[in-house]
Amino acid sequence: MCRWLAYSGAPVNLEDLLIKPHNSLVVQSLHSRLGATTTNGDGFGLGWYGDREVPGLFRSTEPAWNDRNLHELAAQSSARRVFAHIRASTGSAVQQTNCHPFRHGSWLWMHNGCLASFPVLKRDLALEVRPDLYPEIEGSTDSEMFFYLALTFGLEQDPPAAVRAAVALIEETARRHGVENAVQMTVATTDGTTTWAFRYSTEGRSRSLFHSTDVSTLRHQYPDNPQLHELSDDARLIVSEPLGDLQGAWREVPESTCVVAHGGGEDLVPFRP
Repeated sequence: MCRWLAYSGAPVNLEDLLIKPHNSLVVQSLHSRLGATTTNGDGFGLGWYGDREVPGLFRSTEPAWNDRNLHELAAQSSARRVFAHIRASTGSAVQQTNCHPFRHGSWLWMHNGCLASFPVLKRDLALEVRPDLYPEIEGSTDSEMFFYLALTFGLEQDPPAAVRAAVALIEETARRHGVENAVQMTVATTDGTTTWAFRYSTEGRSRSLFHSTDVSTLRHQYPDNPQLHELSDDARLIVSEPLGDLQGAWREVPESTCVVAHGGGEDLVPFRP
């Protein structure tokens, strides 16, 4: 499977997000604590928002722990909203177009999990993608297909409803083919202003997902922790697994839940296709 993080808040140095934390994504690429696989070395990707409406992308098939360009980029760059993903392939090729996050216009999307028996379902799912969107699919992953199904069902207008509809279609298609437990997902998507993250699986045993607690509260708890004073009050992180061991800094996202991070707050709402 994979590991990912989504950050929003005041501009933050990418090195402080991706490399410096005790259990950073770079550490998780080799020694994941909570993932389905310990090693996530089949590439990585970054998506970030700067001064333009369209987010930037940097994707590589190198393992994150061994890519000098990633370290150089992270040390010199900052952004107000960041998606980062380390990949453990579930069968599709290790190539740049299969690395997350995926981009459509101002939107980013990344996924940890899989669609069971995807080669069996792939043709039927592809035929459901809106014709004008289908030519944009560049890779061969179930995650990218999932993204374009969500776009087909109106992701840009109502993300939770679109993801619900996409999951329902995938599960119904799987039932027709006799495939059980079709969907395993933690998904994050953003338009550059709001982030939506989803934890769900057909069998009700989803991969791990956590969100950060209020930074101002943590400052009162840990007044001598300099890292907390470098974060803005509206800083929010949603992660596959905590980046450190600071007590009270992380809360697990419940099963079948959508997290909506906007401004300085977040809402947790049920997610049931």
